[in-house]
Amino acid sequence: MITKEIVLSNESGLHARPASMFVKEASKYKCDIKIIKDGKEYNPKSIMSILSMGAGKGNSIVIQAEGEDEENVVNELADFIQNKIKD
Repeated sequence: MITKEIVLSNESGLHARPASMFVKEASKYKCDIKIIKDGKEYNPKSIMSILSMGAGKGNSIVIQAEGEDEENVVNELADFIQNKIKD
């Protein structure tokens, strides 16, 4: 199991369009992935789950993956959030 903590830096956090982009990206991977915010777990492959997280700019989230290629998955999703989601 691999985990990585990141801080959301884009203006809108993971709301609507960025959340949709993230869910689409996370759905590409077959391993078990969780997003953890404030001690609660969320399914990164579900738009409703990501939107219910209410993650805004400056919030810290943890990406956790277990299974095939878990380290690569965590690093790619963290990079996606930090560098590919634009406001």
